[in-house]
Amino acid sequence: MSQTPQFLRAEAQALSGALPPLLADAERLAANVAMGAHGRRRAGSGESFWQYRHAMPGDNLASIDWRRSAQGDALFIREREWEASQTIGFWVDPSQAMDYHSAKHVPKSTRAKVLALACASLLSRAGERVSLLATAAPRPGFGQAKLHQMAVALADLGQSSDYGILPPPHGARGGHRLFFSDFMGAEDDIFPALKAHAEAGNDGALIHILDPSEEAFPYDGRIIFESMGGAIDFETRRAKALREAYQERLDARSAMLKDWAHRAGWHYLRHSTGDNPQAALLWLFSALGVKR
Repeated sequence: MSQTPQFLRAEAQALSGALPPLLADAERLAANVAMGAHGRRRAGSGESFWQYRHAMPGDNLASIDWRRSAQGDALFIREREWEASQTIGFWVDPSQAMDYHSAKHVPKSTRAKVLALACASLLSRAGERVSLLATAAPRPGFGQAKLHQMAVALADLGQSSDYGILPPPHGARGGHRLFFSDFMGAEDDIFPALKAHAEAGNDGALIHILDPSEEAFPYDGRIIFESMGGAIDFETRRAKALREAYQERLDARSAMLKDWAHRAGWHYLRHSTGDNPQAALLWLFSALGVKR
């Protein structure tokens, strides 16, 4: 039975699901950041095709693309992209804790996905190669096809543990790594992996995303606190009395992350979902050293 264009379009729209809003939000955020030419993309040794150019005296005959040249009277050289462009690997925490949000604020996972995809979009336009770590899109690339692949992977990001467990290093050395998480998991699930990434020759940034209520702890009276996955619960009759101790613990975790980043030569940002995401995106470009 043949499938009509209307049927295929309906199936494609159903399949895309959460993809259009995610891409639209990311592109809208990226459009608000003015970025000039990056200047790193150029011809050189590599594997990815970049452009054709006319052959010149002194060019190696082996570099001539005979199939392209056969279409006319001129000889063409098939140039490849210079591999010195930056490779930026993104990791967005897929844990259930990232789905938490208070009233009037987006979930931490949504902010992390939009920030990561918007940053990847701008970097890709500048000719940098981007990838999504620990997903089906780990291979670096650039362009709309790569961004769509990352968006699909982000929309399908599976939830496993209560709190984020950072992935071990994988792939080429000497790139950039951007980790988007609330970093509320156990220290052993965070710092050994970060150390391994640094020892693999990578630099990067930690984007510590929190909900405003997680920072302010506006609770009072009898409260039952439960993790998003239900693995942890705690009941208290005097929630307000815990505020100072809780905020000290949270600030201590922030200080640990910031101190680790400083010692490793990385960058650290604590970002609230109540803050303007554009400011966080601009900070990312400053941290990565992207020329604007």
